[in-house]
Parts: sequence; structure tokens; C-alpha cells
Amino acid sequence: MDIPSRLRLVFVCVLLGACTAAPTPQPLAVARIGYGGSPDTLNPGTAVLTEAYTMFALVYDSMYTYNLDGTYSLSLAESVDRSADGLSYTYKIRSGIKFHDGQPLTARDVAFTYNLNKAHAEYPYMNPYTAYMESITAPDDTTVLIRLNAAIPNIESQLVFQYVLPAHVWQAHADGAAAVEFENETLIGSGPFKLLEYKQGEFVRLGANKQHFSRPPKVDEVIFQTFSNPDALVQAISTGQVDMITELPNTAAEKLGQTQNVKVASAAPFAPAVSDIIFNQATSESCPSEAACNGNVALQDRQVRLALAHATNKQQLIDVVLLGKGTPGLTLIPNGLGMWFNDSLKDYEYDPAKANKILDDAGYLTYEGDIRCAAVDCVYGSPQMNFRMYWPSDSVDAPRMAELLAGMWQEIGVGLQPQAIDPDALTALCCPAFDFDIMLWGWGSDPDPNLLLNVMRTESIATGSSETGYSNARYDALYDQQVVELDQTKRKDLVWEMQRVVHEDVVYIIPYYDMQVQALRTDRFTGWIVDQPKLDLSDVSSLVNITPVK
Repeated sequence: MDIPSRLRLVFVCVLLGACTAAPTPQPLAVARIGYGGSPDTLNPGTAVLTEAYTMFALVYDSMYTYNLDGTYSLSLAESVDRSADGLSYTYKIRSGIKFHDGQPLTARDVAFTYNLNKAHAEYPYMNPYTAYMESITAPDDTTVLIRLNAAIPNIESQLVFQYVLPAHVWQAHADGAAAVEFENETLIGSGPFKLLEYKQGEFVRLGANKQHFSRPPKVDEVIFQTFSNPDALVQAISTGQVDMITELPNTAAEKLGQTQNVKVASAAPFAPAVSDIIFNQATSESCPSEAACNGNVALQDRQVRLALAHATNKQQLIDVVLLGKGTPGLTLIPNGLGMWFNDSLKDYEYDPAKANKILDDAGYLTYEGDIRCAAVDCVYGSPQMNFRMYWPSDSVDAPRMAELLAGMWQEIGVGLQPQAIDPDALTALCCPAFDFDIMLWGWGSDPDPNLLLNVMRTESIATGSSETGYSNARYDALYDQQVVELDQTKRKDLVWEMQRVVHEDVVYIIPYYDMQVQALRTDRFTGWIVDQPKLDLSDVSSLVNITPVK
């Protein structure tokens, strides 16, 4: 009988005792992360939501890395030379770096990215980073030359979040409306993780880039899963459905910390954070073309905003919403920015009687003893101070804050129409449509104050960066001075003065600066970075470091 050659080899293997068992495939190491939101877009130029930037930081590389200790280190570049006059920076780009599709990353991709951001004023956050770049060129594949039209004190912060895009993918979408409309569904970068699968509002699945030049992940995949509400997030970490959650209500932290195999970590946010009560102050003069700008006109009156500030009990918000884990806020520049935070400002004390008097003196009457209105409107039975208050539906803290504010402001004759709205829809209502009265939202800050200072400029109203429609010529002039001031002490003084101006104008009410609270499973992965002064377990620093528990 003729025995097939494959079987003959098996017989020989058995007779000689040389057989070895086939290796057992090892299961993939997949870290599952739960969060409340989802990226609004995969286009870095138009993205607004924090969840999008979380993905960009994992999938793309940039010129610098911002470290948990607050320092910068070169990333794509191996060296940088600064000219004596501070107007030219020459970066030497590392050789051998590849995008996820196998194409090389060169200096030309870096220059392409910066020029793309510079060309599109409609990029709300990327474009301002290029404001003082006169030209960006790549003389060869390893050299990027940036020439500035004025020396600036913060080149690192202007480059660290400009994620380098593959020119071979983006060049067909670089011009005109295409740069805004491009959905970038493949999300090809060069970073430690690459996009495997994405369903907006459901999950983002990332695979490890094991060939990354400096930070190859130790896990195989990371999956970010969206949960509809905070209770579902807490349940998911408790039962082991996920390995980490990026946020949780402080009210759940104590109980969750007592759950077996769950650790709750709390520290200052890696990106200094600020929660804000946003007033729509856009006027008919400042309203961008085609925008709604239909906010309640009463909020354009500083006296109304001042009264609301005096009617806001910030300590109660901190005690109830954050269980005491926060400090009263003052300005959009958070205390986490250290020297840039103007701690000399005196806050508006909680005093409902004073708030009532401010509104009385300003001519706002109560309609049928309930909601206030301007005198002329009260004649026609039209209560004016009944504000639409919106917040993103994925917010952990906003629903309770809205409830508390409604009670506080009712004492001064102000009514609220509260409503949670999908974050994407709320972004569309916000900026630059100005189709709201009051919003509860927040910011994560750059390490440098420039990003948040830019939000309150007149020029930012039309670009979608401004949430409030606030316009003040003196503030604009101070901004232009601080952005090119090389003397740190003088720049700090300018930044402090800008905060004083907007605080006196009551552009926002800043209820508090809160801590970052996250939870992780201790029985799945080890290596989460929880021993630093700042915390963000969804940052690349943790996600390239974690390994399965043996």
C-alpha cells in the first residue's frame, strides 16, 4: 500500500520518538476600556471632543511627547536647533519610521501636516497652533525647517499636539472643503496603536504597533467601549466586563474601591481640567454668518451674569457633585496650570440677597412672583429669564449640577429648561451656531495657557473655538502681546491680567476644578501608572506599559 509522504513522516516521527507537540496558540492580550463618550470625528483638524484626541494620541506621533511629570521630550525628532534670534527651528527627523500602511514617515509628512493646519482657519484647534509659523519646509527627508514671523516662548506646546499625518493619504483631501469633510475612516498614523475597527457611539478597536520606534505596546489590542451612562460604567468595571474606566461619579468611588479586584485611583488630571457654566453672549454684531445666535438676550447683560454668579453656591456643588474632591473655580485657566493661574482674583461670594438686588436695580421684575423679566416684557406677560440649559449626555456630573443650579437660581427668579443632548449634536448647537442659552461642559487644557486664552478671543467666534461669543478689544490686544512675550515673568503678568478682565466681565461661571478619578481591575493587567502627580490611565504612557497579570 502506498502511504502518502505526509503520513510516512508521521510514522518515522513516532518510531524515532522525535515528535513534539505543536505549540498552543496564546490568547491575545486585549485591554478593554470603558468610557462615556465616543469620538465626534476621526479628522484631527475638525475634532472637538476629548474622546477623539485620546485616539489621536494613541494612533499618531508628533514632534514632542508631553510627559506625566509636565516635561517635554523629543519624539519624531532626534534633535532640534534654534536660531539665535528665535525665529528658526531646524528639526532632524528620525529615519526608519513607518506609517501603519508600511509607507515611510519623512520630514515631508511633517511639513505637509503643519502646512495643512495652517491653511485651514476652520480647524478650530489645530490652526491656532500655526499662527506664528511663517513657513514650514522640508529641504530633505530628515529635515524640517520652521520659520516664525515672531519669536514665541512655547514652541513645544505648539507642536506636541499637531499629529503628523501621512501626506500620501491626505494630499487628495488637503484643499478647500475637502479638508473639513474628509472623514479619515482608516486613521492611518505611525503611533504605538493602529485602528482595526470603529463604530461611532459603540467602540474603537486598536491593535498594537509592535514595530513602533520608541514605545511598542506590550498588549495586543485595546478596545474602548462606549457606555450609555455612569451606572453602566461602574457595573462594567465591577463585573469585569472592562479592565479600566476613564471616569466615574465620585458618589460611586468609595463603594467601588471596596469591590474585590478593583482599585480606584485619584490625582490631578494629566490635562489640567476645568468645568464651566457657559453663557451665550453672541450679539447680532458678532454673530457669524449663517449662525443662529438666538441666545436669550438677557445673558448679554453683565449684571444678569453677575447676579447668577452671586447666586451660585460653588462649595455646595463641590460637596454634593464631587463629594468634596475639588476646589472652587475662578477662570477658564485652571489651577493645574501652576504659575499661569491667577490666584489673586477674589471670587464672587455666594449671596442670593445681593443677587436679587442686582437684578432689581437692573430693572428685571418678577412675573407673577416667579420668573423675572425685563420691565417692558413683563407688560406683555413674557417671562424672560427662563433659560435653556444644555449639557452633553455623556457627562457624569452635569445632571446633578443642573438640578442644584435650578434650585439655587430659582431663589433669584431665574428658571431653567434643562436638557441632556448628544455631544455631537450639542457641538453643532454650540460653536459657531450659538443656538443655546447656557451650557454645562468643560475643557482639558494644553500645558501652556495659550489654547484656553484663545477661546475667548473675538477672532475665535467665527472659527468655532469660542463657546460664548465674548468679544473684548482689550483682551484681544493682551492676547497678542502674551503670545510673543519671551520674558516669562512679563508673560505671566499679561496672562494674569487677561484672567482679571474676563473674570470681571463674568464671561463664565467656573464652578470648580476637579480631580481625575478612574478605576481599574487589578486581576487583569499590571503596569497602570498610578504613582505620578497626574493621572490618565487612557494615556499612551499606561497603555504601552500594561501587561497581563500572570
